[in-house]
Amino acid sequence: MNEVLTTAEMAAADAFAVAHGVPSLTLMENAGHAVAEEIAARFAPCRAVVLCGPGNNGGDGYVVARLLKARGFDVSVAREKVGGGDAAAMAEKWEGDTASLTPSVFEGAALIVDGLFGAGLARPLEGTFAAMVDAANAACLPIVAIDVPSGLSGDSGAPLGEAVIRANLTVTFFRKKPGHLLLPGRILCGVLVVADIGIPPEAASVSLHENSPGLWTYPWPRLDGHKYARGHCVVVSGSGHATGAARLAARGALRMGAGLVSVASPPDALAVNAAQLTAIMVKPADGAEGLAALLQDKRLNAVVMGPGLGVSGETREMVMAALIAGPALVLDADALTSFQSDPDALFARLHGHEVLTPHAGEFVRIFPDLLEDSVSKVEAARAAAARSGAVVLLKGADTVIASADGRAAINANAPAFLATAGAGDVLAGFIGGLLAQGMAPFEAACAAAWLHGAVATQFGPGLIAEDLPELLPKILAELAH
Repeated sequence: MNEVLTTAEMAAADAFAVAHGVPSLTLMENAGHAVAEEIAARFAPCRAVVLCGPGNNGGDGYVVARLLKARGFDVSVAREKVGGGDAAAMAEKWEGDTASLTPSVFEGAALIVDGLFGAGLARPLEGTFAAMVDAANAACLPIVAIDVPSGLSGDSGAPLGEAVIRANLTVTFFRKKPGHLLLPGRILCGVLVVADIGIPPEAASVSLHENSPGLWTYPWPRLDGHKYARGHCVVVSGSGHATGAARLAARGALRMGAGLVSVASPPDALAVNAAQLTAIMVKPADGAEGLAALLQDKRLNAVVMGPGLGVSGETREMVMAALIAGPALVLDADALTSFQSDPDALFARLHGHEVLTPHAGEFVRIFPDLLEDSVSKVEAARAAAARSGAVVLLKGADTVIASADGRAAINANAPAFLATAGAGDVLAGFIGGLLAQGMAPFEAACAAAWLHGAVATQFGPGLIAEDLPELLPKILAELAH
């Protein structure tokens, strides 16, 4: 199911393999073999420079160099010093050309293999290593990175300093790391290949996944079902001058399969909403008191709040009214920002059936201490979920979904076309539609995020928010088959 390992978990998996009879030298040989195979499949024999660092990443590099030389490549190994352990053993097997780590080594080369440092690097590159990374990037040659591009955090996907390899191809081992999926790491890795190097599957204890349909099951309707069995989602509208966001969310909930969808409207929004909605019902709800009265009907089992609602004390009161009523709840945009001055007041009322969907700016408003430059987006989302007790969907091109129980997923299928007004409102509606059908909050958030990205990818250039719900049935039909 697209398991993702942190660098610490990957080190533990390596240790597990060794403890269960797989020699560490065999793992290194297998890793180098996997990289060499990927290179040979993509490049004709040419002059290649393999950059070897002092640790195990450099040891992998020596294996790559030896195997490429055997395949007819003209290979030079560039190194500063040879480390100890397995890397030293592999260095002794290298019988070809060796050069120092100087930019002149790239003259006449057609390919660079980056084996300086792997995913476990925790400090910025400096001195000779930084200079070589800058020179490699400036050479404008194809670069193949071993494990991760040197200078990139394997956990956060962020450069550890100014120097970081920009790879065309990255070959990693056993499982992906967060840095392969989180931005800008996903861009810096280029094409990503995950190779099997002989680590037993049971070596991994995993709570992080790349989001995909294998992680959740869409709630297909039963043959003997009816519209009430598929749930009733309510989207709370803003005032008369800010109604479009709620209608986008409502359309998303309806297309996602909710049996009924209603837009709860204040008095000045009733006419404008009614004029533009057909299959979606419009229900009057004036402020917190009106919403509380509406939600006395327990058939209304999912509520979406925030899109176009406005940042105000009244919004806070309406959120509290919805929490007291007890349906599953999606809190987005203004429903979150309205609690900026006292987020703990919100968290104290959450009951575990909520999904919070902040973008980075909204996240900082209600979790001001969690999203720091040095912190992985995954860890920030996990900490937010643990603090709030809700599922947190931290939006972006590398959306992260986290549950209070520690489960998390990175959604990596969102195209650039989703950077359009209203796309987040539709996503909130997608989640609400799934919650109405009885999906658990974490699974609903994961499914909605993946389907959101799949729809946008299918549509392509020119996408606007209104297109997202209308193409969803095609993606669902493909998912069914």
